[in-house]
Amino acid sequence: MRKLLFVCVLVWMAGSTALAAPNVVATHAVFAEFCEIVGGEHIEVLSIIPSGFCPAHYDLRPSDVRAVARADLVLYSGIEVWMDTLISAAGSDTQVVRLRGSWNTPDAAADKVGEITKILSELFPKHAASFADNARAYQEKLATLAEDLQARAEALTVADVSVLCIAWQESFVSWLGFEVAATYSPPESLTLRDLQRLAEKGEQAGAKLVVDNLQSGVGFGGKLAAEFGAVHVVLSNFPGAMPGTATVIDLLSHNAEALLWAITPLE
Repeated sequence: MRKLLFVCVLVWMAGSTALAAPNVVATHAVFAEFCEIVGGEHIEVLSIIPSGFCPAHYDLRPSDVRAVARADLVLYSGIEVWMDTLISAAGSDTQVVRLRGSWNTPDAAADKVGEITKILSELFPKHAASFADNARAYQEKLATLAEDLQARAEALTVADVSVLCIAWQESFVSWLGFEVAATYSPPESLTLRDLQRLAEKGEQAGAKLVVDNLQSGVGFGGKLAAEFGAVHVVLSNFPGAMPGTATVIDLLSHNAEALLWAITPLE
C-alpha cells in the first residue's frame, strides 16, 4: 500500500510539473501587465520593481535573483542599470529579451503588446492563437482610448500651449499635441545654472506648464515652474504609483486628464 501511494505521489508531481504554466519575469509593472493580458491563463507573471520606484535606483533583493533563475523568460527595458548583475547572479540560461523604446502613449503601448505577443508565441507556440486574440482585443481598447484623448486635446487647442517637459514624458506630451519648448534631464544631473537656463527658455516660449515624472523626483520641476509662473504637472510612467492608475489604460487616461485639466479655463 505504501509503495502504491509513493508511486501515485510521483505521478501526481510529474503531472503537476508538466501542467505548470511558464514563468515570465518582467522588470517593471508595464511589461508585467502586458504579459498578463496577452498570456492570460497560460503563463505566470512576476514584476520586480514596485511602481513608485525609479528603475535605475532600485536595489535588488535575493528574491529577484531566485525569480529570474526559475523563469522561462525575462523582459526588461534597458533603463535597469543593474540588469547584468541580476542575470549573472541568477546563473541560469533563461531567455532574456530587451524591449527598447517608450510605452507611455497608446500607440507605443500597442506596439509593445505586439512585440510581447510575438515573443510569447515563439516560445509557447501551442497558445499562439490565444495570445493573438488577447492582444488584438487589448490593442482595440488602446486605439479607442487614443482617439478619445486626442479628440479632447484638439478641442482644447493644446497645439497652442507651450510646455517644458522632463525627457521621460516628452513622447506622451508631444503625442497629445502640446508644443514642447524644451526638455530636461532627471533632476540629479541638473544644476542651478540649468534651472536658470530652462526658466529663461520657458519665459521666452510663453510656456504654461512644466511637466514632471513622478519616479524621477519632482522637486526640480516644482522650482522651475515657480521661476516663471507656470503650472507644475506631475505624470507617471508606471501604473499603480498614483491613485486611480491601477492599469496602463488608467495611467494614460490619468496623465492626459492632468494635462488637460491644467489648461482648462475656470468657469
